[in-house]
Amino acid sequence: MRTTQTEQPRNNRIELRATLHEKELLTRAAALEHMDVTGFIMRAAVPTARDVIQRTERMSLSERDTRLVLNLLENPPEPNAKLKAAAKAWNASQQK
Repeated sequence: MRTTQTEQPRNNRIELRATLHEKELLTRAAALEHMDVTGFIMRAAVPTARDVIQRTERMSLSERDTRLVLNLLENPPEPNAKLKAAAKAWNASQQK
């Protein structure tokens, strides 16, 4: 059976600087959750990191723009001179 990311051992290190107050706060909160500080921080940080990546890498289109993109995919315009020149230059660079 395949292990999930959270079941994998944490062998890599991340250095984190904190004030004394922040460290004490994290340590106390982790203890109240019956967790170590690493697990406590990772439980909050990893989902936030995923959200940031998803939000910045995913593009949302309006209904109008979606229709426009689908129409262009189904009915692409003829390539213009600049596109033909760029394709020719790219093909030439790949043959070297």
